[in-house]
Amino acid sequence: MGFLRARHDEAPALGCDPADLAAVERVVVQSGTSFGKGMRILPPDRRYGMYAVYAFCRLVDDVADDAGEAEDKCRRLEEWRARIARLYAGEARDGIDRVLLATIRRFDLRQDDFAAVIDGMEMDARGPVIAPDEATFDLYCDRVASAVGRLSVRVFGDSSAEADKVAHHLGRALQITNILRDVAEDARLGRLYLPRELLERFGIAPEPAAVVHAPALEQVGRILAGRAHDHFRAAAAAMRRCDHTAMRPARLMGATYAAILSAQERQGWGTPERRVSLSRPRKVLIALRALVS
Repeated sequence: MGFLRARHDEAPALGCDPADLAAVERVVVQSGTSFGKGMRILPPDRRYGMYAVYAFCRLVDDVADDAGEAEDKCRRLEEWRARIARLYAGEARDGIDRVLLATIRRFDLRQDDFAAVIDGMEMDARGPVIAPDEATFDLYCDRVASAVGRLSVRVFGDSSAEADKVAHHLGRALQITNILRDVAEDARLGRLYLPRELLERFGIAPEPAAVVHAPALEQVGRILAGRAHDHFRAAAAAMRRCDHTAMRPARLMGATYAAILSAQERQGWGTPERRVSLSRPRKVLIALRALVS
């Protein structure tokens, strides 16, 4: 794990016990995503700060995705609200708590942003989201993606209003890209995140099973892809007004997801079961371009 690679004469990241740092890194590693590798470009304090934010997001997302009853999942999310409140009161009960608390203090993270992420998970926990109206669709994207961005940009090193704009637009761009890539997978889970108004405009029944093979899904997909591209452009414009070094991880995420969206547009939505992905060489090239820009 990352902390084991640190020099013996270096202080542990965030002033935390190495065992606590290992606890948050373990959540990242066990998730099986490439997130941990992407965060290696950050210095130790910021890297482990992002691991802590990711661990929080992963654990509350796991609650929302559990197969249990909605009432039980909402109760467990309320426990997370209380846990975050305790951290802001200075009380930490385990290793993940201690690294989160150090991250909150080091980077001045806002409690409202943690609360917004939990609110987003609660939208899923209360029952599958099915064809939300446009306002609810945007609110969902803000809570599950842009709120995470608002936490992240501060850990990256920029707490300005422009950095919050990056989070606003990039979070929405990433979430719309994920929704467009996962239409079939979400439908199998009884979920349908596409806005109701768009479905109705093209005569698609606002039901998960009806969407996957609807010919007009192509038009819905292209309209939402256009929105995502608008958000990518707005995020890039805001990044240019931010601390250049701090925005390196944001540029990397933006470039990667913009490439995924473009690949999805080339494939179209005629066979949504074919989930778009990028080859490893393509990912490396995107990363190099993003990091040297």
